[in-house]
Amino acid sequence: MDANNTVVSDGAVLTNEDGRIGAVGVISSLVGSHPGVPVRRLKNRLLMPGLVNTHAHSGLLRGTAEGLPVWEWLQQHIDPMHRVINAEEAELASRLCYAEALLSGTTTIVDMWRHMEGSARAAADLGIRAVLVPYVAEHPEHDYFETLDTNEALIERWHGGADGRIHVWVGLEHMFYATPAAWRRCAEISRRHRVGFHTHSNESRFDVDETLRRHGMRPIEALEEFGLLDAHHVMLAHCVWPSDKEMDILAARRIGVAHNPISNMKLASGAAPVEAMLARGIAVGLGTDGEKENNNLDMFEEMKTASLLAKFSRLDAAALDAWTVCRMATIGGARALGLDDTIGSIEVGKVADLVALRTDTPRMTPLLGGADGNLHHNLVHAVQGGDVDLTMVAGRIVVEGGRLLSGDLSETIARANRAVPQLFERRAQWLRTHGTVNALLA
Repeated sequence: MDANNTVVSDGAVLTNEDGRIGAVGVISSLVGSHPGVPVRRLKNRLLMPGLVNTHAHSGLLRGTAEGLPVWEWLQQHIDPMHRVINAEEAELASRLCYAEALLSGTTTIVDMWRHMEGSARAAADLGIRAVLVPYVAEHPEHDYFETLDTNEALIERWHGGADGRIHVWVGLEHMFYATPAAWRRCAEISRRHRVGFHTHSNESRFDVDETLRRHGMRPIEALEEFGLLDAHHVMLAHCVWPSDKEMDILAARRIGVAHNPISNMKLASGAAPVEAMLARGIAVGLGTDGEKENNNLDMFEEMKTASLLAKFSRLDAAALDAWTVCRMATIGGARALGLDDTIGSIEVGKVADLVALRTDTPRMTPLLGGADGNLHHNLVHAVQGGDVDLTMVAGRIVVEGGRLLSGDLSETIARANRAVPQLFERRAQWLRTHGTVNALLA
C-alpha cells in the first residue's frame, strides 16, 4: 500500500524493538543482512498493512434494533439506551468490539462511544490502536451523553497513552445535539490540544432537509459557518448527501471522510458519491459503523460492499476498482485520520501494524501473479475477516493462529450475554415512564 501498490513475492518485514518497520524486502536479502535476528516464517500467508476502521461505535445491541430509518432508529432504540447504560456495560461493549476488530484484521479503530475511560482500558489491554471519540451532546434536551468537560478530561488522561496507541479526539454526536457555544468550544478544545474532531454529517436526506430548515444551509456548509471545521483536524462520518459545493469545502479544508457503505444501505440512507470525493483529492476511508447498524465489524466485508455499492448505484461495473478500495481500507483511512505518516502502509519508519492472511483457502484460490494478477481482487471480493491468521500492532503480535492473545474472549462473551437483558430492562422501564422522545428537539 505504498504509492506504487508494490507487491513483494517471498517478502519479509524487519520490525525494530521500538515497534517500527526497519526494512522491507525479499526474505533472503533481509535475513542475510540481519544475522542473528529471529525469523518468523509464515507459510501460505499474505502480509499486508492492518486495516483502519475510520468510524465505529462499541455497543451491545447487535441484531436488536432493526428495520427502521436512521432518525426513528435513534429515537426508539439508540438514544434510550444511552440514557441508561452504565460504565461497566460500556467498557464490556468496547472489549467485545475491539476483540472482534483485531480478530478480523483491524489494527486501528475509531470508536465513538460512552464512558470511554473503560474503552481506553480495553484498548490498552487488548493491544489495538484506538482513536477514542466520546459521544458528546451539549444541549438541555440531550443531557444523557458525554460532555465537553468529560471529553477534555479524557484527552488529558489518555491521549498518547498505551505507548502512543491511544488517541483521544473531540466528539459530537451531531450538530443538532449542541448549542452554538458548544460548537465554538469543540473547535477550541481540538486546536488547544492538537487533536482531531469527529461528528456525523449528511448521513440522510432528513439530515440535509432539517439543517436547511434550521439554518438555511446544508450540513457541511453549516459546520463551516459555525466554526466546527476550524478544528485542528476534522473527519466526518457518512457524507452520503453532499452537494458539489460541500465536496469542494471538504477538499479545500482537507477534511477526511469515513465511508460506511453497509450501515448506509441497512438504514436506507443512500449511496455516498465516493468517486466524486476521491476525484477531488478528499481522503476517504472505510468504516463499519456500529455493531447495531452493520451488524459486524469485518472490514473485509466492508471493502467488498463499498465496491459493489458503487457499481450498483452508478450502473458501472468499473466503479471503485479493487486497488482503490484496498487503499481506502488502509492508507486512505490513515490519511483521513491525519495519521498517514505513521500507519496505513508497509514502509520503513512506520509502525509495524500488520496482518497475515491465509492464502491456502478456497477463497484465495487461484492466487495469480504477473499480467493475470488477482491478489487485489481476491482481497476485496473474496477474503473474509475469518481468514486473518495473525495481527500485529506496533510490533506486538496480538492475534496468532486466529486466536486473541490478550484477555479472555469467552468470558467477555459470557459477561455480555449476562449484562444485556438488564440493560434492555432499564431501557424498557425508561420508555414506559417517558415514552419515545424526539431525538431532534431544537
